[in-house]
Amino acid sequence: MIFRLNLTMEWLMVAFVTLLLAGQVSSEEIPYEHLMSQIQACPKECRCPPSFPNAVYCDNTGLKRIPVIPPYTWYLYLQNNLIDVLSANALRNATQLRWINLNRNKITSEGLEADALKAMSNLVHLYMEDNLLSSIPSSLPAKLQQLRLSRNRISNIPPGVFSGMDHLTLLDLQGNKLQDDAVTEVSLKGLNNLIQINLAKNQLNTMPLGLPPTTTQIFLDSNNIEKIPAEYFKGLPKVVSLRLNRNKLANGGIPKNVFNLSSILDLQLSHNQLTEIPVISSGLEHLHLDHNKIKSVNSSDICPPDALHDYLDEKSPRLRYLRLDGNEIKPPIPRELMMCFRLLRAIVI
Repeated sequence: MIFRLNLTMEWLMVAFVTLLLAGQVSSEEIPYEHLMSQIQACPKECRCPPSFPNAVYCDNTGLKRIPVIPPYTWYLYLQNNLIDVLSANALRNATQLRWINLNRNKITSEGLEADALKAMSNLVHLYMEDNLLSSIPSSLPAKLQQLRLSRNRISNIPPGVFSGMDHLTLLDLQGNKLQDDAVTEVSLKGLNNLIQINLAKNQLNTMPLGLPPTTTQIFLDSNNIEKIPAEYFKGLPKVVSLRLNRNKLANGGIPKNVFNLSSILDLQLSHNQLTEIPVISSGLEHLHLDHNKIKSVNSSDICPPDALHDYLDEKSPRLRYLRLDGNEIKPPIPRELMMCFRLLRAIVI
């Protein structure tokens, strides 16, 4: 009798809390009856806080299988478990999912059932970092905006896997096993609105082909890239940030004006084999050249033409941050360099 009374009191408390929340939760988001259904259907292995009714927390619980998820879940947290299978059955009711975090599990490509993700037609963020995937998952939801697959074992991007993925703006494939023949125009076809791509810490020997013209951020750190084709950025007019730290770039692999791009603001070439400072555009704001083999800074080489006369001009050099430490350069910094880059706020040498 006491147990039943306590149980009744618990449900009264839940009802009271949900009544308070009902006025705060928009009817367009989750109606009151849906809220009650969501709380009652919460898996016993998970947490479903009434203060965040669209979220289900199943992280750090040692799960080996995904429990049945309530139907009105928008945000699902499953990170830091032992899940090795992603089944369509477990997520059959979770058609409203916007965000799912499956980081740090043991999911393999074989354990990812066909169409397990396709049913989540509203999904916009998919996190599957630190798993055991060997290939990009197929049948991705068409509304997906961010796909984070870093630190898996991916060596294959199946042709057509990104077909219809017009909403995808961020693709993170850092720390996988991708080689040059895996990243091609064919394999990346469909990424018509991509903004950021992260291919750092893979096994690339050349600059990746087929990047869409919408790309603004390209991360290629810690590969084995030795040269950049002279016309590489001709089809990439919107590049703002380019990171090529920890590659094998020497001066012979960098055509004279390859980085002289009006769009670029951030250029990172740290930990390479450069002996000279490459030609840069007047619009560049951040330049990282630390830990190369540069012996001197010749202001006539790095300073854009007529820069000393165009200080008040909008085309005057915009460089604000310069790293040259870890080279063979000895102070002092040439006065002409400071006269050229008058907006410079920090220089590390």
